[in-house]
Amino acid sequence: MERYVYNELKNWAIKSRRKSLIIRGARQVGKTWLVENLARVEFDYLIKVDFEESPELISLFEGDLNTQKICAELELRSGVDIVEGKTLLFLDEIQLCPRAIISLRYFYEQIPGLHVIAAGSLLEFAFGEISFPVGRIQSLEVNPMNFSEFLLATGHAKAAEICSNPVVEVSVAIHNFLLGLLREYWMVGGMPESVLEYIQTKSIKSATEVQDEIYSTLHLDFNKYKPKTDINCLKNVFSNIALNVGKQVKYTGLAKDSTIPTIKKAYESLTLSRVVKKVRSVSSPGIPLLAHSSDKKFKSLYLDIGLMNRAMGIVYSEALNHSNLLAIYRGQLAEQFVGQEFVSASEDSLYYWARDAKSSSAEVDFLWLIKTDLIPVEVKDGPSGRLRSLHIYRDSYNPPYSVVFHSGQWGVMEDERIIFLPLYFAGSFARYGIQWDR
Repeated sequence: MERYVYNELKNWAIKSRRKSLIIRGARQVGKTWLVENLARVEFDYLIKVDFEESPELISLFEGDLNTQKICAELELRSGVDIVEGKTLLFLDEIQLCPRAIISLRYFYEQIPGLHVIAAGSLLEFAFGEISFPVGRIQSLEVNPMNFSEFLLATGHAKAAEICSNPVVEVSVAIHNFLLGLLREYWMVGGMPESVLEYIQTKSIKSATEVQDEIYSTLHLDFNKYKPKTDINCLKNVFSNIALNVGKQVKYTGLAKDSTIPTIKKAYESLTLSRVVKKVRSVSSPGIPLLAHSSDKKFKSLYLDIGLMNRAMGIVYSEALNHSNLLAIYRGQLAEQFVGQEFVSASEDSLYYWARDAKSSSAEVDFLWLIKTDLIPVEVKDGPSGRLRSLHIYRDSYNPPYSVVFHSGQWGVMEDERIIFLPLYFAGSFARYGIQWDR
């Protein structure tokens, strides 16, 4: 299955000035497959060190980190030659060996011609135990498959081309066809194993069974979280975040019978593990957004829209037959989808606008930076009169234009500079914006 991030891996591999690369991302988003596929296509040899499958290899990184000595030991154990420019050294599940993370800088300094990639989940917990080699390594984020990747994987290359290129108007027939495919994606999600099961069986039910397995695996990981977090609280928070996508997070609503410090610790652990994405609020927009954001007021996204369905207990057959995508579970799946597409398009943090005024409920779902323009983005149906919060934002900050994602076709309210885009163009907008020349 084609992944767009693979091109970034290829570009890294052919660079003459190249640092060791660490691939970050939640469990089961396809990190290991990407690296092994790169090795098959671009290299003569692969040496894979999996610290989970072979914990005895952790001892290689004890004591001094002499990379020549480490390589000699790996050659001896694997029977594979390490040749600069021809061999890819892959350190998988590297979070289990913090000393190996430190070694990445020494591979870069001592054997700069050797291609070294590390990958793992729960990496942020390991980073807390070591002096992270800032400036000595590169990093690459891997997320679940986005909608365009799903289309490619399921044999809809032309549809993928439409949704991955700059926004264009499409016919009613194509619009309805793309909405139907989007409905499938919302149920299957973007976890590669679930997508593969759907391709092989053509059964959403089978794909959701894989989602249940992934969901259980993520729960098993809770035992590995550091510093130790209350497991029952983690489970409750993980489940309840799915129910609260699109809403301001209130810790007391995420886990009953747990204290706020315990819930906060659980929530922060889930963000560190990358299964939950924090969306920070901004009351007075400005660049950089992080400097104007609040750590106390925020919303959340789930790792994947398909897993979100399982956590919420949505019956896929009912969702598939729902006449309006935005009405499924009060629009929360739509906001999750748009946010997930934004995350796939950029490693930047996500933000939304919330007016800082007493008794005010005015909010705009996302703020998205296109070059130097800060664009307010709403996810909803209905005429302009229902977009009260968006009008308040526009009157206050005069953005060049505003975007509303809905289940209808492309539309423009020229006087108000509001562009209505079909939901399936979320990823396209995130990458290219809109050419507004009116």
